Amino acid sequence: MNASDSKLGLIAGNGRFPFVLLDAARAHGLSVVVAAIKEETDPEIDARAAADPAIRVHWLSLGELSRLIDTFHAAGVTRAVMAGQVKHTQIFSSIRPDWRLAKLLLNLRTRNTDMLLGAVAKVLADEGIELVSSIQYLEPLLATHGVLTQRAPSEDERKDIAYGRTLARGLAAFDLGQTVIIAAQACVAVEAMEGTDATIERAGSLMRRLDDSASTLSRALTVVKVAKPAQDMRFDVPVIGLATIQAMARAGATCLAIDAGRTLLFDSAAIVAAADRAGIALVAE
Repeated sequence: MNASDSKLGLIAGNGRFPFVLLDAARAHGLSVVVAAIKEETDPEIDARAAADPAIRVHWLSLGELSRLIDTFHAAGVTRAVMAGQVKHTQIFSSIRPDWRLAKLLLNLRTRNTDMLLGAVAKVLADEGIELVSSIQYLEPLLATHGVLTQRAPSEDERKDIAYGRTLARGLAAFDLGQTVIIAAQACVAVEAMEGTDATIERAGSLMRRLDDSASTLSRALTVVKVAKPAQDMRFDVPVIGLATIQAMARAGATCLAIDAGRTLLFDSAAIVAAADRAGIALVAE
């Protein structure tokens, strides 16, 4: 293994994903150069680097694409991964893109996730930095097929799952979102820029505002999250964490359906335990 093969660049977004990837990369014996995004990355990443000399952290703004490339070049990075969400709403924030990112944005036909990240991946590749899939380090965390919790989905929840999968796959095909929230075979909420957990919260809030007095339909929510039909595993991989289960419990959701083999479960034991405590059925198919 040459020096460049033993080194990995990590473009770190928000949440726990960057830390999970960091641990996996170190377990593979790789040194890691972290490009931490000021607007997104948890500052805890500095403490992780302070405890491990094989980790170097460089902070940069979301708009600094040229600086990202320069940072990786200076460190001898030729392979990199993306881990952690970067909120799509940042496109409309006050962040000022550098000349390279501004040119990229102006040349896009649409500014959805696949188009944006695919364009960034091409720019990196043109600069000799290959963006690789995080799954090669995290394969043991992919959801296995079957019912993962003590409780299996009920017959009504199965109907919601079937309907939800049809809707979610259509939504994902347009790269609009990957999650839908269903109740009694009716769509309550669809994911857009806000992300899965915020979509769940919105569905719960909507249901709480409804008048219970005259309804004969179940208000229990089923969450369906799918991979895109042509999912690029280098970025935007479906992820479920403990926070998703907690959001479901607050919203009154009783069932979660995900794609087996294409969804990452961070700390699956804690996720399943939390789902069991909340009476939530979790199934991967």
